[in-house]
Amino acid sequence: MSRAFLVVMDSVGIGGAPDAGEFFNDTTPDTGASTVLHIAQACARGEAEEGRSGPLTLPHLDALGLGRALTLACGEVAPGLDAVPTGRWAAATEVSRGKDTPSGHWELAGLPVPWEWTYLPDTQPSFPPDITARICELAGTDGILGNCHSNGVKVIETFGEEHMRTGEPICYTSADSVLQIAAHEETFGLDRLLTLCKDLAPMMHERRIGRVIARPFVGAPGDFERTANRRDFAIEPPAPVLTNWVQDAGQAVIAIGKIGDIFSMSGIDEVHKGPDDKLMRDLAQQIETAPDGALVFANFVEFDSKYGHRRDVSGYARALEWFDGELGKLLAQLRDTDLLLITADHGNDPTWIGSDHTRERVPVLIAGAGTGEIGHIGFVDVAATIATHLGVKGQGQGRNIL
Repeated sequence: MSRAFLVVMDSVGIGGAPDAGEFFNDTTPDTGASTVLHIAQACARGEAEEGRSGPLTLPHLDALGLGRALTLACGEVAPGLDAVPTGRWAAATEVSRGKDTPSGHWELAGLPVPWEWTYLPDTQPSFPPDITARICELAGTDGILGNCHSNGVKVIETFGEEHMRTGEPICYTSADSVLQIAAHEETFGLDRLLTLCKDLAPMMHERRIGRVIARPFVGAPGDFERTANRRDFAIEPPAPVLTNWVQDAGQAVIAIGKIGDIFSMSGIDEVHKGPDDKLMRDLAQQIETAPDGALVFANFVEFDSKYGHRRDVSGYARALEWFDGELGKLLAQLRDTDLLLITADHGNDPTWIGSDHTRERVPVLIAGAGTGEIGHIGFVDVAATIATHLGVKGQGQGRNIL
C-alpha cells in the first residue's frame, strides 16, 4: 500500500503570483517579489556570505525541478538553478485571499478559505478596547505591552525588560490575520502563556482572526531568544480537508511541526514538534517506520520565522542549503511506492521591503512519480493528488496532477 509525504517549506515562494499587486508590505505591493530567485541572485553577487559562501547550491531540490518551476512561475532564471529535472515539477497558484499560514495550508489540503479574514489595523493601539480588556482579564494584569504591528524579535527587544518587571504580556499583530502574545517562559510561565492564548482564541475566531500565537522566550535583557515552544491556536477548518479524508479512510495521519496547530488537530493522529533540525530527524524516522497508507504531513517553519521575517538573506540561503543536504538522505530512504511532494504555503522574500509575507506562487516538486513538467496548477490540486496516491476519496475542488 502506498504512503505519502507532504512537506511544506514554509515561505519558500517562487514569485509570479498574478494578484501580487493586491497584497502589500507597508504601502509597497508585492509585485515582483520572488523569494528563491532573489536569494539566488544575492548569493551569485556575493551578498550572502554570512555562514556560507558563493552561489546558492541546491542540487537535490533543483534535480526535482525547483529551477524550472521558478522559471515557469515568474519567467526568470535563478543563478545556479539550471539542472535538467529528474522529478516531476509544477508551479502552484493560490486563490484564497491571504498570504499566511492557514490560508496556504488549508488550500494545499483542499479547502480554499471560504471567507475574508479579519486583520487588526496598523495603528497604535492596534487592538480594540474589548480585546485588550479580555487579555488583561485572562492574564490577571492591569495592562498589556506592545499593542501594535511588529515582528516578534523587535517587539521582544523593545518590551522584554518591561514585561519581566511588570508581568504584563507583550501583544502584537502583523499583516496576517493574527494576534500574537510573547511572554518569558520563566518569569511569566510557559503554561500560563499557553492557557492565556488558548482561552483568548475563541473570541478571536468568532471575529475571523485566524490565529492566536503563543511566542515564549527566554534570556535576559539584551540577550532574549524565542524558544521552540511556540503554539498556534487556529480556527478549525470549516469543512473536511486532506487530513480528514485520510483519517476517515482508516489510514494514519502523522503531523510534523506546526501542522497539528494549523488544523486544530482535525484529522491528525500523531504529532511531532520541535526545531527544524529535530523535525528533519522525525521525518527521516517516519520514512523508515510510517505504516502503509499513511499521510505524513510536515512543515519546516524556520525559513519563515528565523530568516524571512528578519530579512536575513544569508540565513535563508543557509537554511535552504541545509534542507537540500538533508533531502538527499531522505530521497535515498523512500520506498518504490512512496510519494514525496515538496511545496510551500506563501513567500517571504528576504530582499523585500517590510517584514511580512509576500504573495507568490510556490513550487510543487515530486519524487516517486517519474519525470517531467506538470505545468501551472492550483494549491488544491496538491490535496487531490495526495488523496489519489493514497487511494482515498477527496472532497475538495482539486484534480490529480499525475
